[in-house]
Amino acid sequence: MQRNEVLADFLRTRRAGIDPDRLGLRDAAPRRVPGLRREELAALAGVSVDYYTRLEQGRPITPSSSVLDALADALELDAAERSYLHTVAGPSTRARTTPRTVQKVRPGIRALVARLGDTPAVVLGRRTDVLAINPIARALLADFPAMSARDRNATRWVFLDETARSLFLEGWEKVASMFVGMLRMDAARYPDDTRTAELVGELSMKSDPFRRWWAGQKVVQAGHDVKVLHHPVVGLLTLHTEALAFPGDPDQTLFTFLADPGSPTDEALTVLSSWMARGLR
Repeated sequence: MQRNEVLADFLRTRRAGIDPDRLGLRDAAPRRVPGLRREELAALAGVSVDYYTRLEQGRPITPSSSVLDALADALELDAAERSYLHTVAGPSTRARTTPRTVQKVRPGIRALVARLGDTPAVVLGRRTDVLAINPIARALLADFPAMSARDRNATRWVFLDETARSLFLEGWEKVASMFVGMLRMDAARYPDDTRTAELVGELSMKSDPFRRWWAGQKVVQAGHDVKVLHHPVVGLLTLHTEALAFPGDPDQTLFTFLADPGSPTDEALTVLSSWMARGLR
C-alpha cells in the first residue's frame, strides 16, 4: 500500500504549531524543536504513541473517524483543517479519484451570474480556475475571459500578476494565502490531478510567499469576509464577499462582492458599471 505522506506532513506541521506552555507542559530545559512531542499529542488524543507515530510516518493505515476527531481536537484544528484531515486520512485519498477533464458550468448558473447585474460575481472551479464571471467582476478584478485558458486561474493571477497586488494592496497577503489554502484543499480531493500539480510546481518556483504558505500546510474553506480594494478607476472599495457552494457540485463555488446600500462603495460600483458600459475597458 502507498504511504500517506500528505497526512504525515499535515500532522507534523500542526503538531509543531501547538504551544506547550499554553497547555501547561513546561520543561526545565528548552525543547529542541517547537510544538508538542509525539507522546504528548498522543496522550491528548487518547491514542497510543506507537499508533500516532505510524500515522506521522505516513504508514498505510486508515484511522477511524473517532480517532481523527480526537486528533483534530488535540491539534485544535478549525473546521476547514478538520475537513482536510478527514479527507487526506480517509480511504478516498488512496482511491486516487480522477476528476473530469473538462469543467463545465451549468447554463442556469451562467444565467444567474449574468443577471446579478451590478453585483460582481465569479464562479471558481477545481484548482481555482475561473469558469464564469460577469462584466462588472471583469471590470473590478481582471478580464479573465480575454486571457489564455491556462491563465484563467485565480491563484496564478493573485501571485504572478502585479495588478492583483496593487488591487488588494494591504490585504494582498490575506487574499493570496486564502487561495493557497483553497488550492491545498482541492489537491487533497484530487491527488492525481496533473494540472494542479503543475500549478503548484510553477508557483513554488516563481513565488516565495506561495512556497512558504504551501509548505506551511495552510488549509481554507472559503466563506464570508470583508475585502478592501484599491481600484485604479474608482478608488477605494469596501466589499463583503460571500462564497456559495452549489448542491451536487462541490468543485464549483460562486463568489459575490457586495457593497453596503447607499455607501461610497455602492456608488463607486455604479460608476464602474457605467464606465464599463461605455466601452472604456
